[in-house]
Amino acid sequence: MEVIQIEGGHRVTGEVRVEGAKNSALKLMAATIMAPGVTTLTNVPNIADVHVMGKVLKNIGARIEVVNEHELKIDTSAVDSWETPYHLVAKMRASTAVLGPLLSRFGKAIVAMPGGCNIGARKIDMHILGLEALGVEFKVDHGNIYASAPNGLSGDTVTLSFASVGATENLMMASVFARGTTTIDNAAREPEIVDLANMLNEMGAKIKGAGSPVIEIEGVSELHPVTHEVVGDRIEAGTFLAIGGLVGEPVTVTGFSPAHLGLVLKKYEQIGISIRRDARACTAWRERPLRPTDIQTLPFPGFPTDMQAQTMCLLALAEGSCIITENIFENRFMLASELSRMGADIVIEGHHAIVHGVKRFSGAQVKSPDLRGGAALVMAGLVADGVTTVSAIHHIDRGYEGFVEKLASLGARVSRTTVPDEEDDL
Repeated sequence: MEVIQIEGGHRVTGEVRVEGAKNSALKLMAATIMAPGVTTLTNVPNIADVHVMGKVLKNIGARIEVVNEHELKIDTSAVDSWETPYHLVAKMRASTAVLGPLLSRFGKAIVAMPGGCNIGARKIDMHILGLEALGVEFKVDHGNIYASAPNGLSGDTVTLSFASVGATENLMMASVFARGTTTIDNAAREPEIVDLANMLNEMGAKIKGAGSPVIEIEGVSELHPVTHEVVGDRIEAGTFLAIGGLVGEPVTVTGFSPAHLGLVLKKYEQIGISIRRDARACTAWRERPLRPTDIQTLPFPGFPTDMQAQTMCLLALAEGSCIITENIFENRFMLASELSRMGADIVIEGHHAIVHGVKRFSGAQVKSPDLRGGAALVMAGLVADGVTTVSAIHHIDRGYEGFVEKLASLGARVSRTTVPDEEDDL
């Protein structure tokens, strides 16, 4: 099995450029279904989830040309199927992103229930309730979602009970061809929502208010292909900035907007990390001990759940105790038990993690519990005594392109290697 091995205690500093946002690229790829022809996406991350989404699109008839490792030409003119296969969809949470586009183009869709990281229930009820308001009828059977709009899609006002990113994106895409005007109230406000709305508008859609709690979509009859650059990945950027705060030496991250990490950067300053913001870059370093600071995850512009694990790693070495409250996913503290193997002192009580700071981490054999937790374990290994071996790194591959290579470019002693799988000997 493949593992990442990290020898702790080496100087880590320098500059790294982040890729396009995973959580944006996947939805933009799905949106190409709605504009028959060739859409070009640039700044696409070369990661596992993008490869899976590519296979989903090919399975329904799209042709994809990989111009270079970060540019895709997606031809959806021959898409003739509205059913996505379980064996692909089960691999990622973003799989439901094709539901809205398929409904827009064909008036029907069959989508397998989503997979991905085991960090919480796949709450698709908001997707279903919202789309029902637009005239979609649903049946869930044998792990598949059967959706159809026998009378077409009609605009309406949909109020989300929670500012769900996935539900907002699906409703926005489904509404583009709906008759009349659709209003999404309590919409998600993430930068990735704005990126999707921008591309749809470039294609000819009429969407107003993306990035605010109220989004209005005026229905149009067709969309046309475009060339669009994927927004920079704020979570990958946040991960490397957290590393700068952990190791102490300056780490500069380019290729994203620091405004997309507003609350994270403010919290990191409270934790004791120095932050310098530039237009398209940010630098993090530390000259003082880490301070305990309470964190609670919330939808954007709140503290992102995707930065919770990396921040837990930081706070585990703070001088004192604090509480992390996870409000988005119910299983997102799986990192705690693995970090405890490295010497952390973390107690889980429901959706709260009580973190008691320790002096240091010790290298150990640990297992990635999910995408961000895996990155946090590698991060912990950078400052641990001895060698840390992180397994189940397929989770990390889902969201970080060249993670090991980028860390090595900063001076880390880190390698990707293959070791015997102990389970094979049982």
